[in-house]
Amino acid sequence: MTESPRIHWLGAGLSSLPGIVSLAESPGNVTLWNRTPEKGEALRPHLAEGATLKVEKLDFDRLEDVVSAGDVVVSMLPGSFHPDVAKLALECNANMVTTSYLTPEMKALEGLAASKGLTVINECGVDPGIDHLFAHILVEAARDAGALDDDRSVDFVSYCGGFAAIANDFRYKFSWAPLGVLTALRNRARSIRDGRRHDTEKAWEEVSEIDVLGETFEVFPNRDSIPYVSEYGLDGVGGLRTFVRGTLRQGGWKEAWTDIFKQVESADMAALEALGAKLWEQYSYGPGEQDRVILHVALTSEGDDGEPWSASLSLDEKGSGWRTAMARTVSLTCACAVRAVIEGRMPSGVHAGTKDTGEAKRWLSQLAAAGIAIRAENVSLD
Repeated sequence: MTESPRIHWLGAGLSSLPGIVSLAESPGNVTLWNRTPEKGEALRPHLAEGATLKVEKLDFDRLEDVVSAGDVVVSMLPGSFHPDVAKLALECNANMVTTSYLTPEMKALEGLAASKGLTVINECGVDPGIDHLFAHILVEAARDAGALDDDRSVDFVSYCGGFAAIANDFRYKFSWAPLGVLTALRNRARSIRDGRRHDTEKAWEEVSEIDVLGETFEVFPNRDSIPYVSEYGLDGVGGLRTFVRGTLRQGGWKEAWTDIFKQVESADMAALEALGAKLWEQYSYGPGEQDRVILHVALTSEGDDGEPWSASLSLDEKGSGWRTAMARTVSLTCACAVRAVIEGRMPSGVHAGTKDTGEAKRWLSQLAAAGIAIRAENVSLD
Protein backbone atom coordinates (compact mmCIF):
# COMPACT_ATOMS: atom_id res chain seq x y z
CA MET A 1 0.00 0.00 0.00
CA THR A 2 1.43 3.39 -1.03
CA GLU A 3 2.06 5.76 1.89
CA SER A 4 0.12 9.03 1.78
CA PRO A 5 2.11 12.18 1.05
CA ARG A 6 3.36 13.91 4.16
CA ILE A 7 3.11 17.60 4.93
CA HIS A 8 6.19 19.33 6.35
CA TRP A 9 5.16 22.76 7.70
CA LEU A 10 8.15 25.01 8.39
CA GLY A 11 7.53 27.80 10.92
CA ALA A 12 5.02 28.22 13.74
CA GLY A 13 4.71 31.99 13.59
CA LEU A 14 1.59 34.05 14.18
CA SER A 15 0.18 33.37 10.71
CA SER A 16 0.63 29.58 10.76
CA LEU A 17 -1.30 27.97 13.59
CA PRO A 18 -4.90 27.59 12.31
CA GLY A 19 -3.64 26.10 9.05
CA ILE A 20 -1.49 23.55 10.87
CA VAL A 21 -4.43 22.48 13.06
CA SER A 22 -6.69 22.23 10.01
CA LEU A 23 -4.29 20.02 8.06
CA ALA A 24 -3.62 17.84 11.10
CA GLU A 25 -7.34 17.02 11.11
CA SER A 26 -7.57 16.20 7.40
CA PRO A 27 -5.66 14.79 5.60
CA GLY A 28 -3.34 14.59 8.64
CA ASN A 29 0.22 13.24 8.54
CA VAL A 30 1.66 16.67 9.39
CA THR A 31 5.09 17.44 10.80
CA LEU A 32 5.69 20.92 12.16
CA TRP A 33 9.32 22.04 11.99
CA ASN A 34 10.14 25.04 14.16
CA ARG A 35 13.20 26.59 15.75
CA THR A 36 11.51 26.17 19.14
CA PRO A 37 9.52 22.90 19.23
CA GLU A 38 7.74 24.07 22.40
CA LYS A 39 5.69 26.45 20.29
CA GLY A 40 4.38 23.54 18.27
CA GLU A 41 3.69 21.42 21.32
CA ALA A 42 1.47 24.22 22.63
CA LEU A 43 -0.92 23.52 19.73
CA ARG A 44 -1.86 20.05 20.95
CA PRO A 45 -4.82 21.16 23.12
CA HIS A 46 -6.38 22.70 19.99
CA LEU A 47 -6.23 19.54 17.88
CA ALA A 48 -9.44 17.67 17.17
CA GLU A 49 -9.87 14.20 18.59
CA GLY A 50 -7.95 11.74 16.41
CA ALA A 51 -5.82 14.43 14.78
CA THR A 52 -2.08 13.85 14.68
CA LEU A 53 0.80 16.30 14.70
CA LYS A 54 4.50 15.52 14.87
CA VAL A 55 6.78 18.32 16.08
CA GLU A 56 10.47 18.58 15.19
CA LYS A 57 13.20 21.14 15.79
CA LEU A 58 13.97 22.82 12.46
CA ASP A 59 17.11 21.26 11.01
CA PHE A 60 17.53 21.46 7.23
CA ASP A 61 19.89 18.49 7.05
CA ARG A 62 17.39 16.30 8.84
CA LEU A 63 14.53 17.74 6.82
CA GLU A 64 16.30 16.75 3.61
CA ASP A 65 16.73 13.21 4.96
CA VAL A 66 13.03 12.69 5.73
CA VAL A 67 11.23 14.50 2.87
CA SER A 68 10.02 11.91 0.37
CA ALA A 69 8.75 12.01 -3.22
CA GLY A 70 5.24 13.47 -3.41
CA ASP A 71 5.41 15.21 -0.03
CA VAL A 72 4.51 18.88 0.38
CA VAL A 73 6.89 21.29 2.10
CA VAL A 74 5.20 24.46 3.40
CA SER A 75 7.53 27.39 4.06
CA MET A 76 6.20 30.01 6.46
CA LEU A 77 9.74 31.16 7.18
CA PRO A 78 11.05 34.63 6.23
CA GLY A 79 11.04 35.16 2.47
CA SER A 80 14.81 34.90 2.10
CA PHE A 81 14.55 31.18 2.98
CA HIS A 82 12.01 30.28 0.29
CA PRO A 83 14.32 29.66 -2.70
CA ASP A 84 16.54 27.29 -0.71
CA VAL A 85 13.52 25.50 0.74
CA ALA A 86 12.09 25.14 -2.76
CA LYS A 87 15.35 23.70 -4.08
CA LEU A 88 15.47 21.22 -1.18
CA ALA A 89 11.89 20.13 -1.88
CA LEU A 90 12.47 19.72 -5.61
CA GLU A 91 15.69 17.79 -5.08
CA CYS A 92 13.65 15.40 -2.91
CA ASN A 93 10.97 15.20 -5.65
CA ALA A 94 8.53 16.97 -3.33
CA ASN A 95 6.21 19.93 -3.85
CA MET A 96 6.31 23.29 -2.08
CA VAL A 97 3.75 25.86 -0.91
CA THR A 98 4.34 29.36 0.47
CA THR A 99 2.10 32.36 1.03
CA SER A 100 4.78 34.90 0.04
CA TYR A 101 4.97 36.89 -3.19
CA LEU A 102 6.36 35.06 -6.21
CA THR A 103 9.92 36.36 -6.65
CA PRO A 104 12.32 36.11 -9.62
CA GLU A 105 14.37 33.59 -7.60
CA MET A 106 11.32 31.36 -7.29
CA LYS A 107 10.30 31.87 -10.93
CA ALA A 108 13.77 30.66 -11.94
CA LEU A 109 12.80 27.20 -10.65
CA GLU A 110 9.97 26.85 -13.18
CA GLY A 111 11.94 24.63 -15.55
CA LEU A 112 13.11 22.27 -12.83
CA ALA A 113 9.67 21.95 -11.24
CA ALA A 114 7.91 21.40 -14.57
CA SER A 115 10.46 18.83 -15.76
CA LYS A 116 9.86 16.80 -12.60
CA GLY A 117 6.08 17.19 -12.69
CA LEU A 118 6.19 18.99 -9.35
CA THR A 119 4.33 22.05 -8.10
CA VAL A 120 5.59 25.16 -6.31
CA ILE A 121 2.68 27.34 -5.20
CA ASN A 122 3.21 30.94 -4.04
CA GLU A 123 0.83 33.77 -3.05
CA CYS A 124 -1.82 31.66 -1.31
CA GLY A 125 -2.46 33.68 1.84
CA VAL A 126 -4.98 36.52 2.11
CA ASP A 127 -3.13 39.28 0.20
CA PRO A 128 -1.60 37.91 -1.88
CA GLY A 129 -3.92 34.93 -2.01
CA ILE A 130 -7.66 35.28 -1.46
CA ASP A 131 -7.49 38.54 -3.43
CA HIS A 132 -6.37 36.53 -6.48
CA LEU A 133 -9.25 34.07 -6.07
CA PHE A 134 -11.71 36.97 -5.91
CA ALA A 135 -10.15 38.64 -8.95
CA HIS A 136 -10.27 35.60 -11.24
CA ILE A 137 -13.90 34.91 -10.31
CA LEU A 138 -14.93 38.53 -10.92
CA VAL A 139 -13.10 38.78 -14.25
CA GLU A 140 -14.75 35.59 -15.51
CA ALA A 141 -18.17 36.86 -14.43
CA ALA A 142 -17.56 40.20 -16.16
CA ARG A 143 -16.42 38.51 -19.35
CA ASP A 144 -19.47 36.23 -19.37
CA ALA A 145 -21.70 39.30 -18.94
CA GLY A 146 -20.02 41.15 -21.84
CA ALA A 147 -18.81 43.77 -19.37
CA LEU A 148 -15.25 43.68 -20.76
CA ASP A 149 -16.14 44.51 -24.36
CA ASP A 150 -14.08 47.21 -26.07
CA ASP A 151 -16.89 49.77 -25.98
CA ARG A 152 -16.90 49.77 -22.17
CA SER A 153 -14.77 51.50 -19.54
CA VAL A 154 -13.52 49.08 -16.87
CA ASP A 155 -12.35 49.80 -13.32
CA PHE A 156 -10.74 47.18 -11.08
CA VAL A 157 -9.73 47.73 -7.44
CA SER A 158 -8.38 45.35 -4.82
CA TYR A 159 -7.69 46.56 -1.28
CA CYS A 160 -6.71 44.65 1.86
CA GLY A 161 -5.69 45.62 5.37
CA GLY A 162 -5.26 44.25 8.87
CA PHE A 163 -5.59 46.33 12.04
CA ALA A 164 -7.05 46.33 15.53
CA ALA A 165 -10.74 45.48 15.69
CA ILE A 166 -11.32 48.42 18.03
CA ALA A 167 -9.85 51.61 16.61
CA ASN A 168 -7.25 53.37 18.73
CA ASP A 169 -5.71 56.84 18.44
CA PHE A 170 -3.06 55.47 16.04
CA ARG A 171 -5.63 53.66 13.87
CA TYR A 172 -3.33 50.62 13.76
CA LYS A 173 -1.63 47.86 15.75
CA PHE A 174 1.37 45.73 14.84
CA SER A 175 1.18 41.94 14.66
CA TRP A 176 4.94 41.69 14.01
CA ALA A 177 8.01 43.90 13.83
CA PRO A 178 6.98 47.39 12.62
CA LEU A 179 10.14 47.89 10.53
CA GLY A 180 8.59 46.14 7.52
CA VAL A 181 5.53 48.39 7.65
CA LEU A 182 7.66 51.52 7.92
CA THR A 183 10.03 50.64 5.08
CA ALA A 184 7.08 49.65 2.84
CA LEU A 185 5.83 53.24 3.08
CA ARG A 186 8.92 54.26 1.10
CA ASN A 187 8.21 51.87 -1.76
CA ARG A 188 7.09 53.26 -5.09
CA ALA A 189 3.82 51.88 -6.40
CA ARG A 190 2.51 51.51 -9.95
CA SER A 191 -1.11 51.31 -11.00
CA ILE A 192 -3.39 52.36 -13.87
CA ARG A 193 -5.34 55.58 -13.56
CA ASP A 194 -7.39 57.17 -16.35
CA GLY A 195 -6.17 54.47 -18.71
CA ARG A 196 -2.48 55.26 -18.20
CA ARG A 197 0.27 53.97 -15.96
CA HIS A 198 0.50 55.97 -12.76
CA ASP A 199 3.50 56.03 -10.42
CA THR A 200 3.09 56.74 -6.72
CA GLU A 201 6.25 58.04 -5.07
CA LYS A 202 4.98 58.29 -1.48
CA ALA A 203 2.07 56.20 -0.21
CA TRP A 204 0.72 58.91 2.08
CA GLU A 205 0.32 61.35 -0.83
CA GLU A 206 -2.12 59.01 -2.62
CA VAL A 207 -4.57 58.22 0.21
CA SER A 208 -8.24 58.21 -0.82
CA GLU A 209 -11.47 56.90 0.68
CA ILE A 210 -13.59 53.88 -0.19
CA ASP A 211 -16.84 52.48 1.22
CA VAL A 212 -16.73 48.77 2.03
CA LEU A 213 -19.66 46.93 3.60
CA GLY A 214 -21.18 50.18 4.85
CA GLU A 215 -18.00 51.61 6.39
CA THR A 216 -15.54 54.20 5.07
CA PHE A 217 -11.84 53.29 4.93
CA GLU A 218 -8.67 54.94 3.65
CA VAL A 219 -6.72 53.25 0.83
CA PHE A 220 -3.54 53.75 -1.16
CA PRO A 221 -1.71 51.90 -3.98
CA ASN A 222 0.81 49.25 -2.92
CA ARG A 223 3.71 47.68 -4.84
CA ASP A 224 3.48 47.22 -8.61
CA SER A 225 -0.06 46.43 -9.75
CA ILE A 226 0.77 46.32 -13.48
CA PRO A 227 1.90 42.65 -13.76
CA TYR A 228 -1.46 41.56 -12.36
CA VAL A 229 -3.32 43.06 -15.32
CA SER A 230 -2.04 40.11 -17.34
CA GLU A 231 -2.22 37.70 -14.40
CA TYR A 232 -5.94 38.40 -14.06
CA GLY A 233 -6.60 38.19 -17.81
CA LEU A 234 -7.33 41.90 -18.31
CA ASP A 235 -4.39 42.69 -20.64
CA GLY A 236 -6.63 42.51 -23.72
CA VAL A 237 -9.26 44.86 -22.34
CA GLY A 238 -9.08 48.05 -24.38
CA GLY A 239 -11.21 50.11 -22.03
CA LEU A 240 -9.27 49.38 -18.83
CA ARG A 241 -9.48 52.73 -17.07
CA THR A 242 -8.45 51.83 -13.49
CA PHE A 243 -6.41 48.98 -12.09
CA VAL A 244 -4.99 49.13 -8.60
CA ARG A 245 -4.02 46.71 -5.87
CA GLY A 246 -3.52 48.51 -2.60
CA THR A 247 -3.57 48.74 1.18
CA LEU A 248 -6.64 49.50 3.30
CA ARG A 249 -6.57 51.31 6.64
CA GLN A 250 -9.12 52.53 9.15
CA GLY A 251 -10.58 55.99 8.65
CA GLY A 252 -8.36 58.66 10.19
CA TRP A 253 -5.15 56.67 9.58
CA LYS A 254 -3.48 59.33 7.43
CA GLU A 255 -3.99 62.04 10.01
CA ALA A 256 -2.89 59.79 12.87
CA TRP A 257 0.33 58.89 11.04
CA THR A 258 1.30 62.41 9.90
CA ASP A 259 4.33 62.57 12.19
CA ILE A 260 5.38 59.03 11.23
CA PHE A 261 5.41 59.96 7.53
CA LYS A 262 7.76 62.87 8.23
CA GLN A 263 10.16 60.59 10.11
CA VAL A 264 10.01 57.83 7.49
CA GLU A 265 10.83 60.27 4.72
CA SER A 266 14.14 61.39 6.24
CA ALA A 267 15.25 58.59 8.60
CA ASP A 268 18.16 56.25 7.94
CA MET A 269 17.83 52.54 8.72
CA ALA A 270 19.08 52.90 12.30
CA ALA A 271 16.52 55.62 12.97
CA LEU A 272 13.76 53.50 11.39
CA GLU A 273 14.70 50.56 13.59
CA ALA A 274 14.56 52.78 16.66
CA LEU A 275 11.18 54.16 15.58
CA GLY A 276 9.93 50.62 14.98
CA ALA A 277 11.01 49.52 18.45
CA LYS A 278 9.18 52.48 19.99
CA LEU A 279 5.99 51.78 18.01
CA TRP A 280 6.11 48.09 18.93
CA GLU A 281 6.20 49.09 22.59
CA GLN A 282 3.26 51.43 22.15
CA TYR A 283 1.07 49.68 19.58
CA SER A 284 1.45 45.90 19.65
CA TYR A 285 -1.47 43.61 20.41
CA GLY A 286 -2.21 42.74 24.01
CA PRO A 287 -3.25 39.24 25.20
CA GLY A 288 -6.66 38.34 23.81
CA GLU A 289 -6.98 41.58 21.83
CA GLN A 290 -8.96 41.21 18.60
CA ASP A 291 -7.57 42.01 15.18
CA ARG A 292 -9.56 42.62 12.02
CA VAL A 293 -8.86 41.86 8.34
CA ILE A 294 -10.81 43.45 5.50
CA LEU A 295 -10.40 42.46 1.85
CA HIS A 296 -12.46 44.06 -0.91
CA VAL A 297 -12.14 43.37 -4.64
CA ALA A 298 -14.49 45.05 -7.09
CA LEU A 299 -14.87 45.23 -10.86
CA THR A 300 -17.13 47.80 -12.51
CA SER A 301 -17.88 48.46 -16.15
CA GLU A 302 -19.79 51.16 -17.99
CA GLY A 303 -20.81 51.30 -21.64
CA ASP A 304 -21.15 54.30 -23.94
CA ASP A 305 -24.87 54.22 -23.20
CA GLY A 306 -24.15 54.65 -19.49
CA GLU A 307 -25.40 51.16 -18.66
CA PRO A 308 -23.35 49.98 -15.63
CA TRP A 309 -22.28 46.51 -14.54
CA SER A 310 -20.57 45.87 -11.22
CA ALA A 311 -19.68 43.00 -8.92
CA SER A 312 -17.57 42.60 -5.80
CA LEU A 313 -16.28 40.04 -3.33
CA SER A 314 -15.34 41.00 0.23
CA LEU A 315 -14.53 39.60 3.63
CA ASP A 316 -14.48 41.17 7.07
CA GLU A 317 -12.97 38.91 9.75
CA LYS A 318 -12.10 39.33 13.42
CA GLY A 319 -10.18 37.05 15.75
CA SER A 320 -7.82 36.81 18.70
CA GLY A 321 -5.27 34.55 20.38
CA TRP A 322 -3.88 31.85 18.10
CA ARG A 323 -6.92 32.30 15.82
CA THR A 324 -6.49 35.94 14.84
CA ALA A 325 -8.19 37.11 11.67
CA MET A 326 -4.80 37.43 9.97
CA ALA A 327 -3.71 33.94 11.04
CA ARG A 328 -6.94 32.32 9.84
CA THR A 329 -7.19 34.09 6.49
CA VAL A 330 -3.51 33.47 5.68
CA SER A 331 -2.92 29.94 6.95
CA LEU A 332 -6.30 28.39 6.12
CA THR A 333 -5.90 29.55 2.51
CA CYS A 334 -2.44 28.02 2.51
CA ALA A 335 -4.02 24.78 3.75
CA CYS A 336 -6.40 24.89 0.76
CA ALA A 337 -3.40 25.04 -1.57
CA VAL A 338 -1.74 22.11 0.22
CA ARG A 339 -4.86 19.97 -0.18
CA ALA A 340 -5.11 20.89 -3.87
CA VAL A 341 -1.50 19.78 -4.42
CA ILE A 342 -1.94 16.51 -2.51
CA GLU A 343 -5.16 15.71 -4.36
CA GLY A 344 -3.50 16.31 -7.73
CA ARG A 345 -5.53 19.35 -8.80
CA MET A 346 -2.62 21.76 -9.37
CA PRO A 347 -0.54 21.87 -12.56
CA SER A 348 3.21 21.35 -12.37
CA GLY A 349 5.55 24.33 -12.40
CA VAL A 350 5.85 27.51 -10.34
CA HIS A 351 2.59 29.42 -9.84
CA ALA A 352 0.90 32.22 -7.91
CA GLY A 353 -2.11 30.52 -6.32
CA THR A 354 -4.59 29.27 -8.93
CA LYS A 355 -6.11 30.90 -12.01
CA ASP A 356 -8.78 28.22 -12.35
CA THR A 357 -12.09 29.70 -11.17
CA GLY A 358 -13.51 26.28 -10.33
CA GLU A 359 -10.55 25.63 -8.04
CA ALA A 360 -10.83 29.17 -6.64
CA LYS A 361 -14.47 28.57 -5.70
CA ARG A 362 -13.50 25.25 -4.12
CA TRP A 363 -10.98 27.05 -1.90
CA LEU A 364 -13.53 29.71 -0.96
CA SER A 365 -16.00 26.97 -0.08
CA GLN A 366 -13.41 25.40 2.22
CA LEU A 367 -12.76 28.78 3.84
CA ALA A 368 -16.49 29.32 4.33
CA ALA A 369 -16.73 25.90 6.00
CA ALA A 370 -13.92 27.04 8.33
CA GLY A 371 -15.98 30.08 9.35
CA ILE A 372 -14.61 32.76 7.00
CA ALA A 373 -17.61 34.61 5.56
CA ILE A 374 -17.37 35.73 1.94
CA ARG A 375 -19.69 38.58 0.89
CA ALA A 376 -20.62 38.34 -2.81
CA GLU A 377 -22.41 41.07 -4.77
CA ASN A 378 -23.71 40.27 -8.26
CA VAL A 379 -21.48 37.22 -8.64
CA SER A 380 -22.08 33.53 -7.91
CA LEU A 381 -19.71 31.33 -5.91
CA ASP A 382 -21.57 28.11 -6.78
